[in-house]
Amino acid sequence: MNRLLYILMLLSVFQTDHYQTLRNDMVRTQLEARGIRNALVLDAMRKVPRHQLVPGNVRHLAYEDGPLPIGNGQTISQPYIVAFMTEAIDPKPGMKVLEIGTGSGYQAAVLGEIVGEVYTIEIVEPLGKKAQRDLADLGYKNVHVRVGDGYQGWPEEAPFDAIIVTAAPDKVPQPLIDQLKEGGKMIIPVGPHANAQELRLLEKRKGKIRTSSLMGVRFVPFTRDSVKE
Repeated sequence: MNRLLYILMLLSVFQTDHYQTLRNDMVRTQLEARGIRNALVLDAMRKVPRHQLVPGNVRHLAYEDGPLPIGNGQTISQPYIVAFMTEAIDPKPGMKVLEIGTGSGYQAAVLGEIVGEVYTIEIVEPLGKKAQRDLADLGYKNVHVRVGDGYQGWPEEAPFDAIIVTAAPDKVPQPLIDQLKEGGKMIIPVGPHANAQELRLLEKRKGKIRTSSLMGVRFVPFTRDSVKE
């Protein structure tokens, strides 16, 4: 075998093992240590190559305990928040999940490891298109990306078993409530960007919405193409 090729192969194996070690450490110290218990969520967080879904200049920080900038004024949430929000909707194989705020595609990839189909919407076109390419390159055929205003959801694919919103509106969009299946769950940060926001879990039971407040958070604002509802 060509010596250079052999060296490159060794480096590739080392790098793969290195990132897997970082993911395992992330799950143990950031997720399990803080109470994340869902085995499907933990397995997904061990698998998804977060470092391939962030810009190269912050790749070395991909598995650190904090959010990261991904360009266009947007961020990727810290791993714990991704795991917490995913666990909150109680994901299962075969479910159809809507995500509002694709960002880098990391949350969609985590969902894609667990559920049947993921529909994710990103309003910032460069981010949406990059996430679409990156997710396809990683082999996530069950993740469908749309560039556009997420306020109206994805009506032609509704209803959804669960909805995850990764940007904060001032109030929960009614179209998303309408697209939530009976018995479904939605997790969403709510509140003005300048102040502390509240992460809420909504559950639809017999057509009524039961809302629980989970924790204080800070997300990027929920942006729209138009202010019209």
